[in-house]
Amino acid sequence: METLPMEFTEIVDPTQFNQIALQTFHFQYEHNSTYRSYCDLLNFNPSDLKNISDIPFLPIGFFKTHAIQSFSGKPQLTFTSSGTTKENFSKHHLSNMTNYSKSFNTAFQQFYGAPENWVILALLPSYLEREGSSLIHMMQSLIEQSNHTESGFYLNDFEKLNETLRSLEKTKTPCLLLGVSFALIDFAERFPQQFKSTIVMETGGMKGRREEITREALHQKLQNGFGVSEIHSEYGMTELLSQAYSKGNRRFQSPPWMRIAAYEINDPFSKTSEGKIGRLNIIDLANQESCAFIATDDLGRVYSDHSFEVLGRLDQSDIRGCNLLVY
Repeated sequence: METLPMEFTEIVDPTQFNQIALQTFHFQYEHNSTYRSYCDLLNFNPSDLKNISDIPFLPIGFFKTHAIQSFSGKPQLTFTSSGTTKENFSKHHLSNMTNYSKSFNTAFQQFYGAPENWVILALLPSYLEREGSSLIHMMQSLIEQSNHTESGFYLNDFEKLNETLRSLEKTKTPCLLLGVSFALIDFAERFPQQFKSTIVMETGGMKGRREEITREALHQKLQNGFGVSEIHSEYGMTELLSQAYSKGNRRFQSPPWMRIAAYEINDPFSKTSEGKIGRLNIIDLANQESCAFIATDDLGRVYSDHSFEVLGRLDQSDIRGCNLLVY
């Protein structure tokens, strides 16, 4: 990609964000054939672009049906989402790991400090059971950086995880237990305890494993099981190279190069008013090699301080109304 005036991780204010977002749009319009075709079918003329609020958001479903690629040549790696058939998982192609590593490392340090200050325990069975997970790559890197012998992945060995956590609690060692929702609930039910030095972070993921429940109900179960006042959350997806984090109250904060807006469900070009439920659209400037402007299938609210809530999924999200490109 052409060189931007600064790295996306160096963005500190809205002016810088807007500048890089506009430059990223023009580059991706020229070099991403799928995104360009989508903009053209919307009759969007890049020469008319004056504000980032005018930039079209690519429906996230295209990551399942097209190669969303803004670089030439073959991808050197591809992240994939979970799915039961070839047709219903997303593919995020990259030429290298540079932007992803910059993004998750900088964001983690921004929200939680240096990884070496934590014992990092990952309870991610559904991710470990398949290949191509961007979350597994991120956690593997953070675990290696933590430099604690106790840090690591736990597939289904709840007994070992319980022993490790109880030992860390006795020594008051700062610990981050990150897990997929169903596995954290299973563990909390089998080994309820009272954490004092451990942060519990859920990363979603109940589909097909347990009955779907609201995030509020999920957090209440985990708070009761682990004796903590707050449950932290990580918000990410295969199609994004950045993560947002919540340290409680179910509101997420994003890093400076990532911005979320809520749009009317029945009018994809109109923003909702503050705090009103809408479809979450995301600008992720770490997505320099794919598409930085994505209309997700998540419902949520966005607030004046740029924090946001995720409330659920759009019904019939696989339809998406975006079969404009058939070739």
